[in-house]
Formats: sequence, C-alpha cells, structure tokens
Amino acid sequence: MKNIVILLIAGLSMQSFYAQNIADAVRYSSQDITGTARYRGASGAFGALGGDVSAINNNPAGSAIFNRSFISLSLSSGNYDNQTYYNDGITVSDETDIDLNQFGGVFVSHRGGALRKFAFSFNYDRSTDFDNGYVAVGNSGNSIGEYFSGYAQGVPLNLLELRDDESVSSLYQFLGENESFGAQQALLGYQGYFINPDSDDLNNTSYTNAQNGNSFDQEYQYLSSGNNSRFTFNAAAQVSKNLYLGINLNAHSFKFRKETIFFENAQSAANAVSSSRFNNELRSYGTGASLQLGGIYHMSPNLRLGATYDTPTYYTISEETEQYLSTEGANGNVVLAPNITNIYEDYDLQTPGKATGSIAYIFGSNGFISFDYSYEDYTTMKYRPDNDVYFQQVNSDIDNTLKATSTYKVGGEFLSGNWSFRGGYNFKESPYQDDSILSDRSGYTLGLGYALGSARIDIAYDWAKQTSNPRLFDGAFTNTAYVDSINTNIIATLSFQL
Repeated sequence: MKNIVILLIAGLSMQSFYAQNIADAVRYSSQDITGTARYRGASGAFGALGGDVSAINNNPAGSAIFNRSFISLSLSSGNYDNQTYYNDGITVSDETDIDLNQFGGVFVSHRGGALRKFAFSFNYDRSTDFDNGYVAVGNSGNSIGEYFSGYAQGVPLNLLELRDDESVSSLYQFLGENESFGAQQALLGYQGYFINPDSDDLNNTSYTNAQNGNSFDQEYQYLSSGNNSRFTFNAAAQVSKNLYLGINLNAHSFKFRKETIFFENAQSAANAVSSSRFNNELRSYGTGASLQLGGIYHMSPNLRLGATYDTPTYYTISEETEQYLSTEGANGNVVLAPNITNIYEDYDLQTPGKATGSIAYIFGSNGFISFDYSYEDYTTMKYRPDNDVYFQQVNSDIDNTLKATSTYKVGGEFLSGNWSFRGGYNFKESPYQDDSILSDRSGYTLGLGYALGSARIDIAYDWAKQTSNPRLFDGAFTNTAYVDSINTNIIATLSFQL
C-alpha cells in the first residue's frame, strides 16, 4: 500500500531530532578536501597559489593566475573502513564507491589598462561524501525499552489506546499531526509491550520500562548515503603586477539518507519482550548559498601570500522519517508498521564562516611548498527561526557543546620534465569541546602527474583517520558505540589547456 504522507507542525515535529541536531549541523557544515588530483595530492594547500580549477574554491583569486583557459574533470574512488566497538563486541565494515568528483573550467581574457587579466570560471565540486556504514554488536545492561519509556513520560494513556475500528497506523498519523514525535514513540512502545503505565487510569502520564532484565544482546546497523555538492561561479582579475582579487558565488545542495536497524534479544525471562527489531529512516534535503572573497599577492617572484573569507552558508532544509517496530514475547508477536512518512516543516541552518591565510614559496620551475591555515567558529552555527523555543534551546546547546577550530594544510610539488610529484599533510581540530564525541581529523596525501602537450593526467591518493563516539538513539537510551574510521580515496583527473 502506498505510504500515507503527513505534515507535522514545526514546533512539535523538531522534537524528533533533538539529540541529533548538533551532529547534523556539524555534518552539513563540514567539507572534505575534494577536487582535482593535483589539488588533493598537495592536501589542498593552494590558497596562495591558484592555477588549479579546484584551488578556486580555496581562494577565488586563483583563477586569475591562469594565463590560458583550462578545463578539468575528476573521478574518485572512495573507501571507508570502520572498526566498531560496542561493549564486548568488535565489528569491521567497509565499502567502496566511484563518483564524479569535480568538473570545471577557467576562461581567461588578457587586457590592457587597469585590469591586466580577467578570468571567469565555474566548477562543480562534490565537497562532502555522506556514504558511511558500521555495525555495532555486543551485550548491554540497558534495553531499548528505555528509549520508549523516556518519550512516553507526560503522554496521557488515553492517546495510546486504540479506539474501536482504529488501527495503529491511523493513531500514529493522528499523534504526528496533532501531538508530537514523542507521542508517536510512546505509541510504538506501548503497543509493542516495551512500557507499562503506572496505572490503568486513562489520564495516566507515567510509565515504566517493561524490560526488567540486565542482559541484552544487541545489534545496531547504521548506513548513510548522499553528498553535499557545490556549484561555484567565479570572477577574478589581475589588478596590478602583483595583486589578484576574486569573488565566488556558491550554490550548495545536499541530500542525506540515514537508515538504522536495531535488534535486541533479552537474556532472561524477566522481560515482556524477548526479541525486537526497530527500524528508522531519515531523509534530508538542503539547498543553500554562500559567498567567498579572496586575494593573492606576489611579495617577490618566489614568495606569495593569500587570504580568503568564506561567508556562512545559509541552508533551507527539509526532512522526512519512517519507522517500523516488531516484537516477540509473553504477549505474542507484534508488528507495528505504520506505513507513514512524516514530513517536517522546513527550517534554516546557518553554518560557520571561515577565514584562511596562506603562504607559498615557488622554487622557480622546480616546484613549490605551500601552507594554509583556516579558522572556523562552530559556536556561530544557528538554527532558525530564532523565535522558535526549541531552536533557541538547540542554539544554546551549540554554544555550550562546540568550539572554534583550526585547520592546517601543507603541501608541495616537485617537477621533473613532464612529471610532477606531490605530497601533503592536513589536520583539522574537532569542533566539539569534548573531542571524544568526534576526534581531530588528520590525513596525508600523495600525487603524481604527467603533462602531454596541452593535456595533463594526474592521480592522487589520500588517507584520513578520525574516531567518533555516536549515540545509537536520542532520548533516554544513552548507549554509544566507538567507531574508528579510516577513509581513503584515489582520484584521477584529465585536464586540458585551451
């Protein structure tokens, strides 16, 4: 049967994502080092250099460094390797995919007078890849029943009892349209026998967890997909012998899908539910815009300086969720499949701005070494509308949970005939005050290129490591997994000078 689609009132609907809001904001605000193989081979340290299509996303003035028009196309093969620890269990997950990572071009016009050179460019960049997955398996003393009992507190029993000729699906829809996400969770927990009311009075609003044991075998499957893409429209000019200025207008678009499946088997007869399966799916879609201003100055034929300011990105985000619960136990087998898609009212997110300073030294025709430093203050992230009580609380939590971060990138290139050899290192601090939630991220890169007349072929390899301690669910069920992640990419770029 076709899913019934419902719209939840904003002030109530957003309760569903309270514990995830900060993590979601960090996810949508973060950018990987992506782009051409030449750019990635030197860890993206191109802020004072320019001369590469992807470097334009680093410093808009970089397109004016080109002397001739130029186009490039890049493919990447990415792999994640996650080792997950959950209480006494250890699991390993990995996956590889291939994507169009970058496509763009620069068109150069040489002029006389005040503007010596003018460049216009466009670039598509897959700035963040959301493909990820892990499985957490282990034994816990806490049951998923805590999740349902936590949400049930304050919900009248009258709202959880089925009327004559009423189905779980229709009541789930009614609660979403008229009450809250929390009431929907209470319904699933009550009808699935995870919770018991403290009294049979229909006005009762207190509940207890029906899982009385202290040993539960659990498996949590996490799978996400999607990407955050950026379309850049750039204009830059050489305004004097040594000064280059540029501006970027960026259109951002992301899609994110997260599916989780949770299995639990109780190890004693003291539980109302002996086994269960709980599915949740989230689909998010966002569009946004940002502006970048940058400059490059040649201090000497060998020494170059760069500076860039990225405005915040202003996103409008829409979200959908679906749920499923099945249980087995003393009360029989129960399948709760509402077949409902919850569609939430759109909301806005402002990401942090970013300031970058760069320095590079050119070794004539033999290569370069370059360094970039960036500063972002994640406490400036804001959910809107500002007058929403829920968003006011989340924004306060952002102030108290996140912090300002520094990012360091160093890269170099050595030229020998038609061959180019590259390498780099990058380090980004955790945006969390408690870096056990999400650690610093560090990585290294290697690259190789070969020039064939007006064409060039480049390849690069990058490796990055980061750990995280994600909660399995929001609310009263506070279990976490420890995930040790290694991400690797192989990038190939074909480019032409026109």
